[in-house]
Amino acid sequence: MSSDAVVDKGKRRFLIAATSVVGAVGAGFWLVPFVSSMMPSEKAKAAGAPVEADISKLELGQLIRVEWRGKPVWILKRTPEALASLDAVEGELRDGVSDQSIQPEYCKNKGRSINPEIFLAVGICTHLGCSPTFRPELAPSDLGKDWKGGFFCPCHGSKFDLAGRVYAGVPAPTNLVIPPHYYINESLIFIGEDKGGAA
Repeated sequence: MSSDAVVDKGKRRFLIAATSVVGAVGAGFWLVPFVSSMMPSEKAKAAGAPVEADISKLELGQLIRVEWRGKPVWILKRTPEALASLDAVEGELRDGVSDQSIQPEYCKNKGRSINPEIFLAVGICTHLGCSPTFRPELAPSDLGKDWKGGFFCPCHGSKFDLAGRVYAGVPAPTNLVIPPHYYINESLIFIGEDKGGAA
């Protein structure tokens, strides 16, 4: 046997193993960008993420706004007078019992809320997507002597009461949308996740 025919099997195994490792690492570097491109971006994750709202400093009659999924969410602490007005306007509403409107089942009540004192809704008109204004004053000259407070959409004149229920005879077809939410405790509301309303 000549010296050319002698095969070093240890060297062969080492070269095969080293080539396999380098090939696997190269394939990994090649696959990672493709797999990660299929995942949602951090911006997309944040846009759909639930948000926490602190209502500890919310005063009677005050409305605050938070952003959820790029939309304004209103949180209003209703006064006893505001709660009483919900009964007074029932005969003027298109969907007073919220049968055709979007809200979690636990908010399908007169106040459209978990806690009657706290009202929470997406602040976008259900007609063409304008943002209504909060109009808590009673009987202003531009809204008439029967106005008991609520939300008015300046784009096309839609009116909503202090539970986001739409008045009859206006362009908006349904009540304001109530997002899924629950109370973490008395001071914190978690918006964007549904746990039946309970903490």
